[in-house]
Amino acid sequence: MAFRPLHDRVLVRRIDEDEKTAGGIIIPDTAKEKPQHGEVIAVGSGARGDDNEIVPLDVKTGDKILFGKWSGSEVKMDGEELLIMKESDILGIVD
Repeated sequence: MAFRPLHDRVLVRRIDEDEKTAGGIIIPDTAKEKPQHGEVIAVGSGARGDDNEIVPLDVKTGDKILFGKWSGSEVKMDGEELLIMKESDILGIVD
């Protein structure tokens, strides 16, 4: 994929949740919520600070992250649904 986000934006792939509960019940697609965690695919160069210097992002490619339910814009690239969001929409990095 040849895409590079600009400034403080991040390209994210959602990580799918399990289709079964711990008790073995299969959850149908209509009852599932979209996952709120994902993997960072690409990052921008950073945001410009008040002094016009570029401030690098805290996340990097490959990080597993948590984000808000309504964060980002959904895009379809190479047949895959991805999210583009600002770094400020990211709630945290999962270790």
